Amino acid sequence: MTTWSVYILRCSDDTYYVGYSNDVEKRLETHNAGKGAKYTRSRLPCRVVFTEQHGSKSAAMKRECQIKTWTRAKKQALINGETPESIK
Repeated sequence: MTTWSVYILRCSDDTYYVGYSNDVEKRLETHNAGKGAKYTRSRLPCRVVFTEQHGSKSAAMKRECQIKTWTRAKKQALINGETPESIK
């Protein structure tokens, strides 16, 4: 069974990029080769600062969409292991 992960990258301009993949390390290599998302291409290099595993692709996609709507402060709380739901 394939494990899917949601990941957060910190880009060179200190912004965050949220995505999902079944191979985060390979996806990071793709991003850093300039072949990933258009957003990251001008913000290289990127590094993984958070990963969260999910049992299905659809669960990972839903979580990615949820995190993408969050403020930077909530994303930072998640990265730091805090409870982001308590942050507005």
